[in-house]
Amino acid sequence: MITIRPTTPEDIPTLLEIFQAARAFMAANGNPTQWVNRPTAADIERDISKGNSYVCIEDGAIAGTFAYIPGPDPTYKLIENGQWPDEEPYSVIHRLAGSKGHRGVAQAAIQWAFEQCERLRLDTHENNHVLQAVLKQEGFLHCGTIYVEDGTPRWAYFKHQTSEQGQNNKKTIQTAGNAQ
Repeated sequence: MITIRPTTPEDIPTLLEIFQAARAFMAANGNPTQWVNRPTAADIERDISKGNSYVCIEDGAIAGTFAYIPGPDPTYKLIENGQWPDEEPYSVIHRLAGSKGHRGVAQAAIQWAFEQCERLRLDTHENNHVLQAVLKQEGFLHCGTIYVEDGTPRWAYFKHQTSEQGQNNKKTIQTAGNAQ
């Protein structure tokens, strides 16, 4: 079972190891350009200070991490080759990574995010076929292309899930201190 809790500064070394392993995994799977030299410790510290960084815990160990950020996200304002289904309030997941040997981190992060909001947007590199497959499996719609701060393109995804749908889709996740 995966639990989710806010990231602490003590978690940063482990998260940097997870991101390094994720970069190596992505490069080995045809996605060599995602996260070159990022996220940094400063990126994680900033997410922690804003209350946006979370870790996924499984069997007492950090199994993964993600940033959950209530929108709007300025990089999602302009979308090409498609459009967002609506402009209702949404949240975003960024910097999603799982530790080697742990499965279900992305699904747990997405499910947890839907417990916080009904509309979720994510983006990923064109060559991140692993995350694209997860998003497709989770029912996300590929909406078009957005450009992040450095000007590089990302495939943009969206899903709207009502609270009732979320209750029906709950699997094996709990928030630390709040078993569900």
